[in-house]
Amino acid sequence: MGKKLLPLLLAFPLLLSACGGSSEPENSASPSSVPTSAVETAEPSPTPYDGPLNPLTGLPIGEEWVNRRPVAIMLNNLKQALPQLGQSQADIIYEIPAEGGITRMVGVYQSLDGVGTIGSIRSARPYYLEVALGHDAIFLHAGGSEDAYSKIKSWGVTALDAVRGPYLGSTENSNLMWRDPVRKQNYSLEHTVVTTGQTIIERLPTYNIRLDHEDGYHYEMNFAQDGTPADGVDASQITVPVSTYKTGQFVYNEETGKYGVEEYGSAYIDGNTNEQVEVTNVVILKTACRNTGDYLGHITVDLSSGGSGFFACGGKITELTWSKQAPSGQFYYEDTDGKPITFGVGTTYVCIVPTDCDVSFS
Repeated sequence: MGKKLLPLLLAFPLLLSACGGSSEPENSASPSSVPTSAVETAEPSPTPYDGPLNPLTGLPIGEEWVNRRPVAIMLNNLKQALPQLGQSQADIIYEIPAEGGITRMVGVYQSLDGVGTIGSIRSARPYYLEVALGHDAIFLHAGGSEDAYSKIKSWGVTALDAVRGPYLGSTENSNLMWRDPVRKQNYSLEHTVVTTGQTIIERLPTYNIRLDHEDGYHYEMNFAQDGTPADGVDASQITVPVSTYKTGQFVYNEETGKYGVEEYGSAYIDGNTNEQVEVTNVVILKTACRNTGDYLGHITVDLSSGGSGFFACGGKITELTWSKQAPSGQFYYEDTDGKPITFGVGTTYVCIVPTDCDVSFS
């Protein structure tokens, strides 16, 4: 009721009495006596999201990307090549040892929408190809071991190569990949190959390759808003000493509900944003990593025999078992009861380490 009308209503009974009329009964409630706070306004319930979901994160995604083959990109992880670019926008990051105790990453992107510069892009090994095949992914790399080149042919990998293929341009955006002019000023040449999400989006349809999964394809990952393992133990900090050269750490952030990634004694930074990479899920897989005996120190990483490992989410960690059929099978993860692992909705970091890796957590 308007403030200007209230004095008139209060004065109205007195006017009636002065004119000989009767006033309202004493027990009659004046409209002005009803407190406005008594009238409650019901808030509408939020409408549950029932649209398409990213099969690698459980997050909403555009319909056009759901059945699209993801893109898997080889990422350099040498100290002198850091920071990496665009890795924080990967749905899944796989870190796997290479020769000499170093590691490299495979970033898997279901959608390239809004992804900026990605790199630096480095050379392939057979086990990185197995990761890409497990996702039915299109694989971007810059060179590779002779064994990797042989496996690309025999396994039928959709591999787009910046070294032995026609995919490296001389200037920015002149091809699928190019040498970043800024990085060329400060880095060795092998640390300069990059691309962008938009370039990939625009150029892949111009190549004679399959862009979508075949009918019936389904990637097996289960998600829940809270993926904290029910039988997990506290794991606010997880330490993964891959080799004498590389130790990784994951530090749980209660405010974000994610693990901040660290390596080489400092935060793992995305050079596009200068922010630390955070992930919802951490997976650690143990397997046999053996030297091949060649003069380059190449190793083999067994991704077909399965084994044990750990799964962490929500500040808790539990044991798991994993399996994968070589070379193109998906990774399958089970808890100690033999049930599929349920991941928290969000991104995942997978560390593949030697069987003797002394993983610790507290």
